[in-house]
Amino acid sequence: MSTAKTSPKNVRTSSTAGMVRVRGAQENNLRNVDVDIPRDAIVAFTGVSGSGKSSLAFGTIYAEAQKRYFESVAPYARRLLSQGHTPKVEEITGLPPAVALQQRRGAPSSRSTVGTLTTLSNSMRMLFSRGGTYPANAEPGSLDSDAFSPNTAAGACRECSGLGIAHTVTEDSLVPDPSLTIREGAIAAWPGAWQGKNLRDILIQLGYDVDVPWQKMSKKDRDWILFTEEQPVVMITPQRDRVAKPYKGRFWSAKSYVMHTLADSGSAQMRERVLAYMVSGPCPVCGGAGLRPEALAVTFAGRNIAELNGATLAELAEIIRPTAELKSAGTASRAAASNEDTEVAVTITRDLLGRLEVLIGLGLGYLSLSRATPTLSPGEMQRLRIATQLRSGLFGVIYVLDEPSAGLHPADAEPLLTVLQELKDAGNSVFVVEHNMDVVRSAEWIVDVGPQAGDGGGTVLYSGPVDGLAEVEESATRPFLFGEAQTAPPARRTPDEWLTLKGITRHNLHGLDADIPLGVLTAVTGVSGSGKSTLVSQVLAETVGRQVNGAAPEADDTEDTEDDDPGVQVRSIAGLEHLDRLVRVDQRPIGRTPRSNLATYTGLFDAVRKLYASTDEARSRGYTAGRFSFNVAGGRCETCQGEGFLAVELLFLPGTYGPCPVCHGARYNKETLEVTYRGMSIADVLDMRVESAAEFLSDVPAASRSLQTLLDVGLGYLRLGQPATELSGGEAQRIKLATELQRARRGHTLYLLDEPTTGLHPQDVQLLLRQLNRLVDAGNTVVVVEHSMNVVASADWVIDMGPSGGEEGGRIMCAGTAADVAACEASRTAPYLAAALQTLG
Repeated sequence: MSTAKTSPKNVRTSSTAGMVRVRGAQENNLRNVDVDIPRDAIVAFTGVSGSGKSSLAFGTIYAEAQKRYFESVAPYARRLLSQGHTPKVEEITGLPPAVALQQRRGAPSSRSTVGTLTTLSNSMRMLFSRGGTYPANAEPGSLDSDAFSPNTAAGACRECSGLGIAHTVTEDSLVPDPSLTIREGAIAAWPGAWQGKNLRDILIQLGYDVDVPWQKMSKKDRDWILFTEEQPVVMITPQRDRVAKPYKGRFWSAKSYVMHTLADSGSAQMRERVLAYMVSGPCPVCGGAGLRPEALAVTFAGRNIAELNGATLAELAEIIRPTAELKSAGTASRAAASNEDTEVAVTITRDLLGRLEVLIGLGLGYLSLSRATPTLSPGEMQRLRIATQLRSGLFGVIYVLDEPSAGLHPADAEPLLTVLQELKDAGNSVFVVEHNMDVVRSAEWIVDVGPQAGDGGGTVLYSGPVDGLAEVEESATRPFLFGEAQTAPPARRTPDEWLTLKGITRHNLHGLDADIPLGVLTAVTGVSGSGKSTLVSQVLAETVGRQVNGAAPEADDTEDTEDDDPGVQVRSIAGLEHLDRLVRVDQRPIGRTPRSNLATYTGLFDAVRKLYASTDEARSRGYTAGRFSFNVAGGRCETCQGEGFLAVELLFLPGTYGPCPVCHGARYNKETLEVTYRGMSIADVLDMRVESAAEFLSDVPAASRSLQTLLDVGLGYLRLGQPATELSGGEAQRIKLATELQRARRGHTLYLLDEPTTGLHPQDVQLLLRQLNRLVDAGNTVVVVEHSMNVVASADWVIDMGPSGGEEGGRIMCAGTAADVAACEASRTAPYLAAALQTLG
């Protein structure tokens, strides 16, 4: 670890008063950094991806503040808290308590909603419990707040378990043709051959007429045959049947047969057959609310809790405003039928209204509390988290935010700047790790880390007022911050073929028609929540994927994918004959455990293991490539099972990971590590960064090709053995892109990317653009959902959606070249795109 101190000429010094003073920071790639950062200010941490800015802001400053907080908690209580790590830093002084707002990985379950994410649902449940109007016939006493939650045993509807969705059978699904008789096969869900004849014979024995058209049977008889839970057993005398003797036959209703087959059949073919007779829709008991009838009978302002949760946030604010603004209020009583005009209701609605107005001010008034979070765009999720912190009312703390502008359209980022200023004006310090130059320009102080990534970074190049960075020549941020970075205008490609979709319906897209040019780079843009991700990552991914790949791409990871979404509906699609394959390059993790890493995901580690197995030492010992895998017994260290570290649980202190005492982090046993190539063991190779490994393995074609594509997408700073769990969503996406780039050039592939520049410095964005253009130049089509105006300005074709988010969006405002969209008066993107076009040559 280098011990070079930060250059004093580029770091503004001042009295220690009002400063957070960091000394000797060595977290990750930080090079013994000393830096002073002002409190009570908005401070931007900048630098290329992997430079060490997050290691300084989160890994050092926030981690130290969190550690100090835990040290103030009673030892027993510490055991109940999730404790972070101890940062590698000599000293930090002047450090107040800190709150972190980091990018969250993974997707929430469909039980997670806007209400649960913002905790507004808690207040709504309390409002109905203590301030609602109960029906006249209700038992004395109010329901507990849990009774108004579909996620608790006390509140969940018994029929649908609180999901609001019922998966069941209906008469229409079981009997598709009611003009047929039972003998003619009216009950299509019943089994065929002898089993079906057996059920029909049982009905005859029970006195039912199986030769009358189904539609002419009485409803009572139809319902019993289809839905009864009874299973009568009758004696059947076979006629002209393979069963010679009378036997006892047990009756199964059509519904019972379908449910039994799905639950207990070992035949996938039989389960697939009966699944066709299942339908999903709003629960018939709770109407989709997920709550029990007694909770839905309670009202506030004439509406039950499901109705208020379904209203837009703007509508909800107006509904509760009269109560919140009451000047005089009575005393609440559990015995009273209504407590809407009591001080309890006034207090709760006043708090609710204040929190709602923050969300509305951030442009989220079109959302509802019941909106499932898996259907939200990244920009919507980001603003919801920020709004939650803004209403916390904390004073004198440091807010450490990880790219708060991520996922935001430039029009949505403007209210964000107001929010950051409000946090500061409330007496707090705001530290933001940012790549958005507009946000950086609005800061009062900048800490620039670099100059490059990985081993080439880890140094604070500058710490001071924003304008002063203009004097720091080695800063990669400087040319982009001050408009010095000029990009040559791209050669615009003209599409020859088109993919045309008509009548698209999904989320807020209603009957939309879209034309996607083929053989070019297309950027789909628009304000957050306008329907961009729905169009690209869902509609295109599912409809085109199903046609050209034979199946839709794997859906986003969720704990529970059940929701009331009927799926993509497209009336017609044309142009599929021009495509051979669809690839969705998303930001999902490349693995769920530390055993997954960059080397194993890209496949280059196979070439490395074969290389070591081919050495003279390995051959003399009889080692195969399997010997050099850390995932199987044989060559790995059995003490740590090939992980290289062991979890160390400290009873009253933060738990930590320590190197394995046997292999010392190498993952392999002593015998395996004795095999070397050019003096390096296979553990040494895993510990190399991509840039170093590319040179070391330059004469190994299979590995060299993979490493070069990783360098091309700006990932030279990552270690080959870096666990997948340590990678950001943007890094995971670029690893997937690199994996695609190393494949044989086949053309006619549709690549879909959703906000690929998230987490990227402008310098890295230029690298990414070059690689996307490589794919297009090879005869492929690339469609990106993007908020970066530099990327949009460089695209061959632009589709702008809007005009706003949610139900006020879902329309294509304009489509054409970047210049065409920049001149579109109806587009909220136009002014920002026009400014970006001016920087192109």
